[in-house]
Amino acid sequence: MLRVLTDRGTEYCGQREHHEFELYLAVENIDYSRTKARHPQTNGICERFHRTVQEEFYATAFRKKLYTNLEELQADLDDWLAKYNQTRPHSGKYCYGKTPMQTFLDSVSLAREKMLDSFSAPAPEPERSPAQRSVAGGAATDAAA
Repeated sequence: MLRVLTDRGTEYCGQREHHEFELYLAVENIDYSRTKARHPQTNGICERFHRTVQEEFYATAFRKKLYTNLEELQADLDDWLAKYNQTRPHSGKYCYGKTPMQTFLDSVSLAREKMLDSFSAPAPEPERSPAQRSVAGGAATDAAA
């Protein structure tokens, strides 16, 4: 990782000598920048994702179920995220009606071609299910059916 962009949340602030996040970035020599204050457009994709999670998951999850612990909520969120990334088509930038996982798998070879010289070792292939391999290979199958 070469660069990290975050908002100005307190979880990312602190002196390098005393804050774990700042210390990690310094040790790993990762450039760090923050978005403009009160300017969500700077990080628009992330802000839109947060809105989608709020509208499509949290708003309905808390009406359907009374959570007694954080682990239950996390399990349901994990299930929703899997569907969001692997079965729900997206119309956003670069997806063009595909799922984010399909978009990612389709771009792996392009990313390898454009890797920086300092990263000469090839990146490992991401693990894929048989359904994902068939989708990435061009066969339009419905893994959920």
